Amino acid sequence: MTEKTKQDRVVIFDTTLRDGEQSPGATMTHEEKLEIAEMLDEMGVDIIEAGFPIASEGDFEAVTAIARQAKQAVICGLARANFKDIDRCWEAVKHAKRPRIHTFIGTSPLHRAIPNLDMDQMAERIHDTVTHARNLCDNVQWSPMDATRTEHDYLCRVVEIAIRAGATTINIPDTVGYTAPRESADLIRMLIDKVPGADEVVFATHCHNDLGMATANALAAVEAGARQIECTINGLGERAGNTALEEVVMALKVRNDIMPFYTQIDTTKIMNISRRVAAVSGFPVQYNKAIVGKNAFAHESGIHQDGMLKNAETFEIMRPQDIGLAGTSLPLGKHSGRAALRSKLNDLGYDLADNQLNDVFVRFKALADRKKEVYDEDIIALMSDQASEGAGDHMQVKFLRVICGTEAPQSADLILTVEGKDQQVTAQGDGPVDATFNAIKRIFPHNARLALYQVHAVTEGTDAQATVSVRLEEDGKIVTGQSSDTDTVVASAKAYVSALNNLIVRRAKTKPEELKSVS
Repeated sequence: MTEKTKQDRVVIFDTTLRDGEQSPGATMTHEEKLEIAEMLDEMGVDIIEAGFPIASEGDFEAVTAIARQAKQAVICGLARANFKDIDRCWEAVKHAKRPRIHTFIGTSPLHRAIPNLDMDQMAERIHDTVTHARNLCDNVQWSPMDATRTEHDYLCRVVEIAIRAGATTINIPDTVGYTAPRESADLIRMLIDKVPGADEVVFATHCHNDLGMATANALAAVEAGARQIECTINGLGERAGNTALEEVVMALKVRNDIMPFYTQIDTTKIMNISRRVAAVSGFPVQYNKAIVGKNAFAHESGIHQDGMLKNAETFEIMRPQDIGLAGTSLPLGKHSGRAALRSKLNDLGYDLADNQLNDVFVRFKALADRKKEVYDEDIIALMSDQASEGAGDHMQVKFLRVICGTEAPQSADLILTVEGKDQQVTAQGDGPVDATFNAIKRIFPHNARLALYQVHAVTEGTDAQATVSVRLEEDGKIVTGQSSDTDTVVASAKAYVSALNNLIVRRAKTKPEELKSVS
């Protein structure tokens, strides 16, 4: 018997596409959700919570499509404690090889007051809805929302009811990030010790990061007996976010000496999916973010650099390669060929077909003509830029010239290709970016509100690429566009057009005639 088989396995339940997407402004397109779900499946995530099917027709369609495409992962949908939600959830997830219904209700005094149910009425509803879910699906998860602020006696009572009604997984959510590690562990331990039937189900932990303790609380719960961690890529989620998948997985891997548990996650795929989630959500990863931040494996202190040169373990507790980083950033240049680019892309976690490589190579050569050295981050930006264009290409920036300065009028001369036809316009604004956006709006009038305009440099130096993220909001629809270029204004124009293309796609789902009106 190997050491790993002696250890307990911790199941990874990813809710990036459900709880993560609830983060204000993090809405993803249908195609982006399918792409992220496929990446999660390939990296070994056990359960993917694909969405909240009753929330909208778009959510229902996304969960259904993810259920159909899943190869290994259990596909889960969320449902409130009523028959309508549960039926709708089942309609979406039933197409999966391994479906799961996740139903929940708020059990704390504050949450019981919302539906105006007393303890007995809520207990009856829990019994009825979990029973209904189990009659549809043999894999049912139940959650007492705000469990960490629920009276312990009542929590034990409703958990027992859910188990008797057929729940196979009991999730204990710290919905508002209120608990602390010792309390998180004590709560799981109490339920396992006191509740009849607890030994027949899996206990899960779902933590939020409002006090910065989500990862610590999740790991404490595991040590106390929980065997499922609910988490998201990059810690994406409402308010301060959820437990970060990369943090708990790498903590269990690096500190296996004191936490003898293992997961099925292929950690070498972490960096690639982290970058993709950041791109499609429009939420960049902070530089000092654990595991996946830009500075996570950077060393500037002289003492640290000296130690790293002598022995990397002096200041690194894990290898960059463990999470999918190449380890060193070796720049390419304009004389580099396809073979060198393919090798670099493979090191960065991208496996491209020949035609895809050709498209990227053309972009790479154009960038190399403008930059002396092309670094790993530049290649990643190129890949993100290419992926962001896949959602819709109804409009493309063909030509842009801006006039700016302290004395000159701020204007933009723009040619936009719309459904294959070039349209040219000149507009003024409060600065070159504003003038550019005004020019685009004259060609494609719209009422979408600019909810976010964000610029960050991909690398250092005056020739660095700028990655621009643009988020637009229209009638409750939120879309994001992103682009990179050594010219910040060009990147801004492409990101704005990318967001508008995504908006056209979103409109077309409810009004198909919108696609025709673009031209």
